[in-house]
Amino acid sequence: MRYGSTLSDVARVLLVDDNEEMLARSAAALAPACEIIGAVKDGPAALQAAEALHPDVIVLDISMPGMTGLEVASRLRTSGSKAAVVFLTVHDESDVIQAANGVGGIGYVLKRRLASDLVIAVQEALAGRPFVSATH
Repeated sequence: MRYGSTLSDVARVLLVDDNEEMLARSAAALAPACEIIGAVKDGPAALQAAEALHPDVIVLDISMPGMTGLEVASRLRTSGSKAAVVFLTVHDESDVIQAANGVGGIGYVLKRRLASDLVIAVQEALAGRPFVSATH
């Protein structure tokens, strides 16, 4: 499913977070609405998985050791990836949100709002519309 596809298709989602519990929570939140095609714990693995699996959406943590989610998103764009990027993060600062937008992120979900916002953010991303969790 790519931008402009019918919403009856099931979105193929790649999860990227260095925290095992957060990967599990994200998968549980998205599983009814999406197909989780991979879950990886770092930036290099995310780049490899994105190239091999061709996800529709990548749910990407920002703060990861070695390579940040912002760096991963930037490299994905440079490589020509068509996947929509939805950041899932603890950072609610406006400069970080702007940086995420600057590297091609279309969604921005705060981890504390995962249960209420993640599915919506993925659906909006698939429709080509930005989504940002309320920061307060």
